[in-house]
Amino acid sequence: MIHLNQAGTSWPKPATVLAAARGVLEEGPGSWPARFHAAHARVARAFGLADPGRLLLTPGCTSALSVAIADHPWAAGDRLLTSALEHHALARPAQLLEARGVEVMHVPRAADGPLDLALLETELARGGVRLVAMTAACNVTGELLPVTEIVRLAHEHGALCLLDGAQVCGWLDLDLPRLGVDLFAFAGHKGLHAPWGIGGLYVAPHVSMNTPAAVCAVGDAAANCTPMPGYCDVGSVDLAALAGLAAGLDWLAAPQQADRLERARALIERIVDKLERRPEVCILGVRDPARRLPTVAFTVEGRSSGALADALRAESIVVGSGLHCAPQAHAALGSAPEGAVRLSAGPLLTARDARHAANVLGDVLAGPFGG
Repeated sequence: MIHLNQAGTSWPKPATVLAAARGVLEEGPGSWPARFHAAHARVARAFGLADPGRLLLTPGCTSALSVAIADHPWAAGDRLLTSALEHHALARPAQLLEARGVEVMHVPRAADGPLDLALLETELARGGVRLVAMTAACNVTGELLPVTEIVRLAHEHGALCLLDGAQVCGWLDLDLPRLGVDLFAFAGHKGLHAPWGIGGLYVAPHVSMNTPAAVCAVGDAAANCTPMPGYCDVGSVDLAALAGLAAGLDWLAAPQQADRLERARALIERIVDKLERRPEVCILGVRDPARRLPTVAFTVEGRSSGALADALRAESIVVGSGLHCAPQAHAALGSAPEGAVRLSAGPLLTARDARHAANVLGDVLAGPFGG
């Protein structure tokens, strides 16, 4: 099996990740508190955080984004700026804000990239923007958004910035205090190689949330709000997945993984070269591999992305297809309503795998798979 759906979830998991997750369950509850604190601190260090208390562990990136947006201290008339490339996990809670009188604007793509920075700055200058909430990389195409500039512009105009890091974590080194981001959400099961069921939300020390307090009391005390959400708000931490996440971070930190992004980009380019030879194929987003993760999304004229994915799976090659939980992104990319095929490499993909996948893909495209 060749797994080319890394942007969906990572596989195979490193052996150390599987062993760490199993170990938690085998050792039993006596070791759980110590394991939690050690793993929590390890995850915090990976993001440059001295205080693990600013990192709330969550069941995933979706829950982290939902809490980050819902618990922001909104008032009617506030504005939220987001991009046109968002995953449903960010787009949905943003859309729900409109019922609270918040104006939500989607900044479109630029002619040469995933975000019109000039328009973002114009909208910020209009005033009233409380939060800029955007993905760090497009879930569909892997295009990298200019996060440094996004954070800078938000702060210059008095707004906070929330980044969805689901796609970039594990590929890019992220020091969150140095980046200056105010809120940051991530998933463990993609580039960080953890099992499913773990993610996190970073809340910078200067950010005060409006989270209903979970208290063992009645009356006025129950109505108090806290400046940061807690585990009563997102649910219990999956300790096995957390142990796997810490092990995944150690695996990524090994010297042999230092060039993983460059290797994966080079391998996905071998497949892209094969695609570009076919006139019926349209590759979505920017073409420069340095401006995207090791991901490529494409459509095939007159053919269904799902049918192509099924044909590849029959040849033991797993890819993503359809809307990838990002219908707004496909609308912006021109691939709605059918969606696209997405190929995304991981650090364990070999040159032999990439060569075989490219050959099989060429053969399948030349054949009569479903329309």
